[in-house]
Amino acid sequence: MIAKLTGTLDDTGPDWAVIDVGGIGYLVHCSAKTLDGLGIRGDTVTIHTELQVSENDMRLLGFAEASEREWFRLLTGVQGVGSKMALAVLSALSAQELQAACANGDAAMVARAQGVGPKLAGRIVNELKDKAGGMPAGTTAGGAAIPLPQGSATSDAVSALQNLGFKPAIAATAVAGAAAELGEGAELDDLVRVALKRAAG
Repeated sequence: MIAKLTGTLDDTGPDWAVIDVGGIGYLVHCSAKTLDGLGIRGDTVTIHTELQVSENDMRLLGFAEASEREWFRLLTGVQGVGSKMALAVLSALSAQELQAACANGDAAMVARAQGVGPKLAGRIVNELKDKAGGMPAGTTAGGAAIPLPQGSATSDAVSALQNLGFKPAIAATAVAGAAAELGEGAELDDLVRVALKRAAG
């Protein structure tokens, strides 16, 4: 699976960008917010990606932050929300705004996205409310911070969980547990996936 691309921004369109990595151009479909932050043609960019494969299509989705990608995955898990609809929501709302909308039950905010009607917005908010944070602050048994294994993947995973609305202590504890479970050298995607289950459990 392609999880991240770093290369030269070769071209952009209304909802896509071409990233040149070692002479290979990757067509990446992105939200408007991600496209706005990429810069101009010729810039070196890094983008988190999600590869979707169906019977008659293979599509690479790109995100400025790991948290945006996690919200994309949550959104596409809602009945009636495909990749285009999820990108429309993420074009209208940042990950933080979407987290707040779901946590507060604000369907009208989600309905600002192009093509998202009140009924679908309500379903998105209802299904994702429990995953939007609102977790009480907590500490370890001894009141001390959980030590995290060194490495950018663990710190990125903690940031991803915090961007999804989890408190720093909850995020750090969940990622530490995930890192211990998965072992040394665990990939960011796996750390976030396991840590999310632990934090929401």
